[in-house]
Order: sequence, then C-alpha cells, then structure tokens
Amino acid sequence: MSSPRIHRHTLGLSRRELLQVGYSGLFGLGLPTLLAQQACAKATSSETTRPGVKRARSVILIFLTGAPSHLDMFDLKPEAAAEVRGSFQPIATRTPGMDVCEHLPRLAALSDKYAVIRSMTHGLPSHEHATHMLLTGINKMPVGSTHMASRSDWPCYASTLDYLRPRHDGIPNGVMLPTYLNNGYGFSGQDAGFLGARYDPWHIKQDPNDPKFRIENLSLPVGMTVDALAQRRELLARFNAQSEGIDRARPVAEFNSYQDQAMTILTASAIGRAFAIDQEPAAVRDSYGRHQFGQSLLLARRLMEAGVPIVQANMGSMNNWDTHNSNFTQLKDRLLPPLDQGVSALLEDLGSSGLLEETLVVMVGEFGRTPKIGGNVGTPSYVPDGRDHWAGVFFALLAGAGVRGGQVLGSSDNIAAFPASSPFYPADLGATIFASLGIDPHRIIKDRLGRPMSANEGELIAQLFSGAASA
Repeated sequence: MSSPRIHRHTLGLSRRELLQVGYSGLFGLGLPTLLAQQACAKATSSETTRPGVKRARSVILIFLTGAPSHLDMFDLKPEAAAEVRGSFQPIATRTPGMDVCEHLPRLAALSDKYAVIRSMTHGLPSHEHATHMLLTGINKMPVGSTHMASRSDWPCYASTLDYLRPRHDGIPNGVMLPTYLNNGYGFSGQDAGFLGARYDPWHIKQDPNDPKFRIENLSLPVGMTVDALAQRRELLARFNAQSEGIDRARPVAEFNSYQDQAMTILTASAIGRAFAIDQEPAAVRDSYGRHQFGQSLLLARRLMEAGVPIVQANMGSMNNWDTHNSNFTQLKDRLLPPLDQGVSALLEDLGSSGLLEETLVVMVGEFGRTPKIGGNVGTPSYVPDGRDHWAGVFFALLAGAGVRGGQVLGSSDNIAAFPASSPFYPADLGATIFASLGIDPHRIIKDRLGRPMSANEGELIAQLFSGAASA
C-alpha cells in the first residue's frame, strides 16, 4: 500500500495566490482579481480586548514539535525517586521559588519576563492528534478528522484570524516556519481545515540559517528589475486610460485599484524585506544562534515587525523533541542549548525594543513525557534511557502583551503525572491567544457548507494577566 500523498502548501505573494496566477497578473489578470475577491470578505463584527488583557499586535507561537519533557525543563521533581527525577538538577531563577533545568541558564536569568503553566493537560498522547489540538485550541477532535490533515480539521489560529479579520495589503495573517510537519502525510492543525484553502497560512519550508535562504516567490523574476516593473506599470496605466472611454463602470475603477495594489505589493513589499534575514546585523544573528531554531525565531521577529499577526516557529522538523531514546543526552547536547539561546535572545530583543509589550510569546509542545524514565514498560516504546509520550500534564511558557512574568500557574503532582491544581486545556490556551489579539474566542465561524460553530470553547487564562498565580 503506497503512502498517502503529502499535503503540500504553497507560498504566494498574497498568501497562495501569486504562485497560482504568476506574474501575468501584472497586466490585469490573476492577482488583482484575487485581491478584489478578498476585498469582498468583511469581518462580521468589531472586536474588543477582554477586561484585564492587554491588546497584542502579534503572537509568536514557538512550537516544540515532538513533545518536550516537562520533568526535565520547567517542572523538575528533585525530591522524587531517581527513575522519576532523572539526572538534571534544578537551578534558581530571578524569581524566588521558581526553578528551571540547569541547562537553561539564560532563561533562568529572564524569569521575570515570562510565566510558566505547569498544569496543561489533555487526553491524547499521539503526535498527530495532539498537534491538531495545540495548534488550533480544541479539546476534542472534530467530526471527520483523522491523524492526517484534511478539510474536516479545525482551523489553526492564523486561519481563524484570517476568516474573522481579513486583510488586503498582501501581508498574510499567519506564517509557519521553517518546516511543514508531516510523516508521509501532513499533520492536522496546520492549515484552515474546514474553512477552506483560501484561509490557509503561509508555510515556509526553508532553513533561515542556510546562507542560500531565499523565498523565491517574493522576489522579482530573473531579468525583471524594479525599473522595468515600473515601466510595465506605466504601460498598464495607459491601457487603463484608453479603456475608460469604453467602460466607466464602477467595477472597472475598483479593478484598477487592485491592479495598483498588486503592483505595490511586488515593488515595495514589507514581507519581502522581512525575509531578507541576511540584512540583519551579524551581532543580532549571532545572539539568536547560528542554527535553524535561532534564525527561525529571528525571522519570526522580523515578520512580526512587518505586520504578520501570527507567526509559528517550529523547533526543527517533525517530532524533534520526541526523546524515546537518550532523553537526557539529546536534551543536554542537541535540544536545550539552542532553545535557551534562541528564546532568551527573542525575549531580550523584544524587550529592549519595547515590542514585548505588544507581542504575546507562547512556547508549548503537544504534550509531555512519561514520569518514569524508560516510558511505558512492556510496550514497544520502552527504552531504558528515554521518556515516552504523556498527555497527563505538561508545560506552557507565555510572555509579553500584559502577561505578568515571574509566576507559576498551576501545579503537577509529586511525580509530574497529572495536575494537582488548576488544570488548563488546549482550548484555554487558544482562548487566551484569541483574547490577546482582541478577538472574542466564542465568535461564530462557518465551514464551507455554512454551518455555524464557536471558534473556541475554552476560557481565558486570566491569571496570566492578573498575576493571581495558583500553587
């Protein structure tokens, strides 16, 4: 039996459309038409920020694909038995009583900038299903969805935002990078699902740390200069002027405005400039780390500055944090150093520029790892030095946009197996993301058949903003 075809996403200048229409759109075909079609979509109502929640301009979602070990990062249990606590030691942070792993020294020094939730939970310890839940903010699978991406899936945050708050300036509402999570098939939760392909976010599938990193479709075609494009624009204007004598109807005037917009996107694209990561000062690039994860976070910051409201940066390819084997060696040598460097650089960078106040940073995986080292004894996943899948409890880290740093919300039991207080679910995290962006999480969205449903069923995690931490 052959593997299912990978669900591939394309990158376009205005979402996917540039790839669909090509540069022939410059003579009044394709891209202007699509822009005009987009303009027909309007938000159904205005949004207001929830009381006590600071309105965020952007969300940077750092997704630790594969599920990191909460026990070995932000919820250590030094008093537990050796087969539970592992070999890592806790270290003090800037916040009294808030310890983290010894291999996260930079983040330890910045604990006043972020809050940690130690009681995230759900009931599906499979990568595909849990990824779907965490990237869309749902607690149960939609009817018709499976472990593979389909148009029965719930839409990701960026797609819901695009549906509720469409824009027409060529800047996407969401970008995911630097990989599309797939296992021979696309993981659910990465696109617009039942809303339809028109609301899919951009997917960047190149490594920003590669010296040859370049988003081809945000550059002019080979041999086409900005001057030549301007000449083509002048020719187009003359053509339009002649056609006005034939038909002065309003649709023609509106169509011309979309031609102008299409040309502006091509010649002066803020998005195009954002992807020019090689223009960033070398010292800044070094501070994030010359590795895929660090440069992905730097690119996320640049895209946010260019106006993209939701940027998701995956740490590595699919299941990068799936430490069934050599859990402690992989964390110490391969995973924690770039995370510590990249995330701390992002928080410092946003903080020094003042952008942290208007940017919600969320770091989370799809679940945690088994409390007992070796995972589930007697199962095919058992490896003596690894940790298996565990959805009973895991962590999330949030910063910026009014989140009060230096606090821990919720707690796990004495072996970090289940919440001991204040359980929070994927839908609650989703409600918090939407509320931070000024969107009522319970807004009604409709699928392609016009069936209405609530965008989110969770509750805002208000303690993040009020500082009413739970022990």
